[in-house]
Amino acid sequence: MAYLQQTFARFLMPKKSTRSDAKPPAPVTIRDVARAAGVHVSTVSRALDPRRPGSVSAEVVAAIESAARRLGYRANRAASALRTGRTHTIGVLVPDITNPVFPPILKGIEAYAAARGSFVLIANVASSAMARPVVERMLAHQVDGVILAITSREDPLVDFMIASGVNAVMINRADESGRLPSVVSDDRLAMKLVVDHLLQGGRKRIAHLAGPQNVPTGVGRRLGYEQAMRDRGLASAGIVACDAYSRDAGRVAMAQLLATSKKPPDSVVCCNDLVALGAYDALARAGLRIPGDVAVAGHNDMLLVDLISPPLTTVRPPHGELGWRAAQLLFERLEDRQLSPITVVLRPELVVRGSTAPVA
Repeated sequence: MAYLQQTFARFLMPKKSTRSDAKPPAPVTIRDVARAAGVHVSTVSRALDPRRPGSVSAEVVAAIESAARRLGYRANRAASALRTGRTHTIGVLVPDITNPVFPPILKGIEAYAAARGSFVLIANVASSAMARPVVERMLAHQVDGVILAITSREDPLVDFMIASGVNAVMINRADESGRLPSVVSDDRLAMKLVVDHLLQGGRKRIAHLAGPQNVPTGVGRRLGYEQAMRDRGLASAGIVACDAYSRDAGRVAMAQLLATSKKPPDSVVCCNDLVALGAYDALARAGLRIPGDVAVAGHNDMLLVDLISPPLTTVRPPHGELGWRAAQLLFERLEDRQLSPITVVLRPELVVRGSTAPVA
């Protein structure tokens, strides 16, 4: 009987839950780090802020960082944003992330942003119709500012940025209206360098495969080519505008140039390296040799153009510096240190390779 009573009592006793009811540990705060390091909270704040290097001695910084790692501290960005009005995040819009010109530019942007304790959100915007919704979504995520590599000439996106009061900087293209700051490579100088190089090599019938004429770089490089030819008293051997910065567009444009020219050019200046690769294709199809029959020059010095046959002569813009300076301009605007929109023009260099060897 006693055994049955004990068994019945055990049955009636509440069972221990197999589910853990323990509360998750509270997040480690900056006060916890300060207590563990034996310093004031404000000292921790200065030491862990990458935007304020040198404000705390190296020994104290090392002690604070050690305490933060030991406790598993992570900065509360949401709380910081509420306190400062800044999320320490910037947006970048590029037209084609697969275009080799953009990775080194993005690397420069990210390097500067990281040095200022900021994170970069990158969006690939394949068409101008997609641009505004992407910017609006970035603004909904409270980005501090935006860097644009996508605008066309007289782009309504610029009007939207101005009307919205968004801190924005353009890169690799300038705002012709002068309302937004810009960082660009000197396209006119680039074309002068190429034309002079071809003339020195004995080339005289110099043609141009221009970029899309609704894009500032396409117009700027075409004007630079035309100016360089006029300054040297030469007539153009032909100009064909590509409908895109692509290999396919370059092949079509080069074929059109050959079909409409009474005499083939002895050299062609291409608006970018992808277009130059298309020119290689069209010239090979036409049975013309590079550089024996036609010299070819590109623009951007993208990865691997030194390995094609013949290696491509091209203009090398300072890609990393373009990205760095664009981010710098944006942060200057965020900090009210640069109020008027300026255009920073950086100097490119000519990289001479086998595709423009002198006339034999």
